[in-house]
Amino acid sequence: MAVSTASAPRRKRRDSERRLAFWLLLPAILAVFGVILYPLGRTLLISLFEVTSAVAVDTPFVGLGNYIEALSANGFWGALGRTLYFTLVSTSIELVFGLGIAFLLNAKIRGRWILRALVVLPWAVPTIVNAAMWKGIYNAQYGALNGVLSHLGVIDSYQAWLSDPTTALNLVIIADAWKTTPLVAIFLLAGLTSIPSELTEAAKVDRAGAFRRFFSITLPLLLPSVALVLVLRTVEAVKVFDIIYAMTRGGPANGTQTISYYTYVTAFSEQNYGLGSAISFLVLIIILVLTTAYLRMLRRSEMSTL
Repeated sequence: MAVSTASAPRRKRRDSERRLAFWLLLPAILAVFGVILYPLGRTLLISLFEVTSAVAVDTPFVGLGNYIEALSANGFWGALGRTLYFTLVSTSIELVFGLGIAFLLNAKIRGRWILRALVVLPWAVPTIVNAAMWKGIYNAQYGALNGVLSHLGVIDSYQAWLSDPTTALNLVIIADAWKTTPLVAIFLLAGLTSIPSELTEAAKVDRAGAFRRFFSITLPLLLPSVALVLVLRTVEAVKVFDIIYAMTRGGPANGTQTISYYTYVTAFSEQNYGLGSAISFLVLIIILVLTTAYLRMLRRSEMSTL
């Protein structure tokens, strides 16, 4: 009887704690459901029907027809190729320059806290402002790029840089990398500061050069931060839309039309919501595949260093 009377207050306390935890988590659950789960489920449902209007009543069920149509369209594969190129080049630029900036910010120099504050400024600039700034730099009539190259004698006359599809895509990549490289540098700087200085000091005592210290100590210990950056930047690069919309509207000749912009045009400009929803789910599958590949590579590298 004493045991049962003693356990009753504990049981009542656990029940009250569970109720409190439920009410505390309820706003987050509703937010996740309303912002993520419901739109995701609704989009999946729309992708199985032929929806050609926002107020359409008659929506025939087509099953996987929208997915088959998307995969058989040349525009889809062209946009996907440009997206993968954008992702590969922009992520590579951001990793290389971000790593260099991170080493600079980690160096024991006077006033480095000022540099750490200033390096964040490009990332803090809104994407639309960043796009407008770079669009002005590339302007064919008064752009700073034309002015500098003309003054240096590199070009004889002003060029319309955004009129060529390949050139326009690479210039948009530069604009995007300029904004996001500081974020990559901050992530890598956090990884550098977590590396014990005793390891590098011991390597110096053993007369290991800078390159050997980097590839034997710094890089293996920095791999978790690199993997995190790769996952985040790959997801954002595959979804890139705003800077494309602000700078080129997917042109010229669809030269900068990425998969997200292609989805936008299909769903909203062409009023084909079913096909646009199917394309968005294909993009989701691509992101999951790339993310899984990064995480598996990270796991293998961690196992090899043990």
